[in-house]
Amino acid sequence: MSSNSLGFPPPAEPEVVAPPTPSAVLTSADALPIIAAIDVGTSSVRLAIGEVGQGGRIRLLETLSQGVSLGKDTFTRGEIAIDTIEACVQVLRTYQAKLREYGELRSDRIRVVATNAVREASNRLALIDRVFAATGLTVEILEEAEVHRITYRSLQPLLVSEPELRNSRLVLVEVGGGSTEVLRVDSGNVAYSHSFRLGSLRLRQTFRNLRASQARLRDVMEQEIQRTLEDLVDEIPSDAPLTLLAQGGDARFAAQELVPDWDPSTLTRVPLAPFSELTEKVLALGEDAVARQYKLPLPEAETLGPALLVYRHLAEMLRLDELLVSSANLRDGLLRETVEPDIWTTDFRGQIVRSAIELGHKYHFDEAHALHVAELSRQLFSSMQAEHSLDSRYELILYVAALLHEIGRYVGASSLHKHSLYLIQNSELFGLSRSDVLLVGLVARYHRRASPKATHAGFANLSREQRVAVSKLAAILRVAKALDATRSQRIQTIRGRRKGRRWLITTGDADDLSIEQLAINQCRTAFEQIFGMQVILRTDRA
Repeated sequence: MSSNSLGFPPPAEPEVVAPPTPSAVLTSADALPIIAAIDVGTSSVRLAIGEVGQGGRIRLLETLSQGVSLGKDTFTRGEIAIDTIEACVQVLRTYQAKLREYGELRSDRIRVVATNAVREASNRLALIDRVFAATGLTVEILEEAEVHRITYRSLQPLLVSEPELRNSRLVLVEVGGGSTEVLRVDSGNVAYSHSFRLGSLRLRQTFRNLRASQARLRDVMEQEIQRTLEDLVDEIPSDAPLTLLAQGGDARFAAQELVPDWDPSTLTRVPLAPFSELTEKVLALGEDAVARQYKLPLPEAETLGPALLVYRHLAEMLRLDELLVSSANLRDGLLRETVEPDIWTTDFRGQIVRSAIELGHKYHFDEAHALHVAELSRQLFSSMQAEHSLDSRYELILYVAALLHEIGRYVGASSLHKHSLYLIQNSELFGLSRSDVLLVGLVARYHRRASPKATHAGFANLSREQRVAVSKLAAILRVAKALDATRSQRIQTIRGRRKGRRWLITTGDADDLSIEQLAINQCRTAFEQIFGMQVILRTDRA
């Protein structure tokens, strides 16, 4: 099957967006739409203000950062202290005052997000409600999959402007306060994504009470980094040249220290040897000394050493002698999504499908059969639009479930459908939330055997809308699988229409459909239960 028959075309070339450069505030005479992104992070709250020009091009106007140690509370106490919440509110009020200098901004032009420190806090709703009560701002808590998606959006301009990156194997790494985000991008396509619970502040807080010298503390942190990241090397094939691209404030600090003439609107190469020397120097100093010597706010000084250690260790694990450093960040991606709110683009869908195919390769799936069942599922979904009334997002859920419905065979043929659910639930699919991954897993789980039941784990906790959607998609998947019962992919094109209380599927690809008809008869019950119709397969060659 050709790549064009996937139903979700390969990602299109992303729009060329010039790297952001600082600019003075425009006068009212030449003002263009202003947008803003606020990142409520682990150790600071950051603001980016952008200007939208022709063709949706974004020019960065101003950035601000204010230290607020949300993560210090979450990673030690499990909740955010009231005083810390109030400090966060005060920073957001200050940012609102700054935004008013640019005129009145509509609410849909201001995006406020939070990551690990808020997501893991037991009182996260208290923070969200307090912020809304005090400022009117709505804070979105981003899941890991959303962080990966937005990070990829921030990377797209680089892939366009740097042919070397676009055509190579790239490992994008950002060490945050609470986690380390890793994306592997092969020739512009996301092949792997994962969030490791290995943040710079999390590392610092974990070993804060360890009574040891700075050198011993460094050794202990390095052992933890090695333990956490040791499986990453297996996810990065060595059959092509590799580039490590570091993002994040700590990597930018190192680049500015080691490449004094670096223009942050461009990429810069940092040799690993001086990067390693800087890492050792920072780790040998206490946090107060780092803040004084490098004129950093204390929250940034606390996280600098552990973050540099993670970057260095990754470069050494991958046997690289340099890092590329970019100034692109989460807020750049947020600004792009404010301009382009429809995230379910052809490119994004293609990236999700490729991520699923990579997962299938990991578990040695029957790729030809999986791709064909996915395509037949898509054709059935399209022809039955009036019957199922599901939106295009569910089409993608079905397609990915069809790709992965048999990966459980890697564990064992017995109960392979349950094994498929387990493997999917415990894997990361780029761009899909945990809720979406569960839906994919459940649709794959019900591709055979018992129909969904309220007593089944996972299914019972879905909303009614989700339960009905899973039942519909699983019924469609069963029929699609039956249409390739011979595993020969001989039925390429199907047409479907309602005929009374029957759903009639016709194809001109074969005269003898007895094997497929038998397979459909064996799985038709689920289809009849959810759609109230028998499913019939006929040849239309006559």
